[in-house]
Amino acid sequence: MTERGVLLWIHGGGWRARSAEDGAALAPLGLRVVAATYRFAAEARWPAQFDDVREAARTARADGLPLLVGGDSAGGMLALHLALRGVDRPGDVAAALAYWPPVDPLDPEFRRRRAHDDPWTDLLGHPPAAADPATVDATVATHLGAGVPVLLVHGQEDAAVPAGQSVDLARRLLAAGHPTHAWLTHGGHALDLARPDIRAVTAAFLDTVLPPG
Repeated sequence: MTERGVLLWIHGGGWRARSAEDGAALAPLGLRVVAATYRFAAEARWPAQFDDVREAARTARADGLPLLVGGDSAGGMLALHLALRGVDRPGDVAAALAYWPPVDPLDPEFRRRRAHDDPWTDLLGHPPAAADPATVDATVATHLGAGVPVLLVHGQEDAAVPAGQSVDLARRLLAAGHPTHAWLTHGGHALDLARPDIRAVTAAFLDTVLPPG
C-alpha cells in the first residue's frame, strides 16, 4: 500500500516505563510508523515528556506526507497534547489517534481507583490539584480549539483508565469544533490494535483525514 502519512507512535507505560505496544499494527493502513521516546517520570517531571515528543515529531516529519501522532495509554495522552498544541504551532499535526488515554488528572473515579498508585503524582512530582499550574497544563481538555481531528478508542471495562475520561473528552472536543471519532468497545486496557473492530474504526478515521491510498 502507498504510504499516506507518517505516524509518530508514542508508547504507553504510565509515564514510568515502556509498554510493549509499538503501533506496528497500524502500518498496513498506509502509515509509516516512527517510534518516539521520552523521559520517564523518575527522570524528569512534566512537561519534559511533552518537550521530548515534540522534538521527536520534528525529526519524524517527511516532505509530502501528513504527520499524525498516536499512542496508547500514557502515550495517547502525549499524542493528544502534541496534536492539540502542535509541534511548532497549533494545527501543524494532521490528526491524533489516542487509544485508552488518561486525560484528566483530577478525574474522581481514577483517583479513587489509583489512590495508592497514582502515576499523575509521579509525572507532576506532587499530587494533582485544581489550582496547580502543572495539573492544569497536563489536563488535555485545557488545550482544545485548534480543530485537529481526533480518534479516541477505549475499552468499557478498562480498570486502569476509566472509559468515562474518553467519553467526556469526546464531548469537549466536539463542542470545541474538533472532528472527533470515538469508539467505546468491549474489553479492558491495552487492547490489540489489530482487533477487527479497532482496526476498522481506525481505518475509517484515517479515510477522513488522509488522501486515498
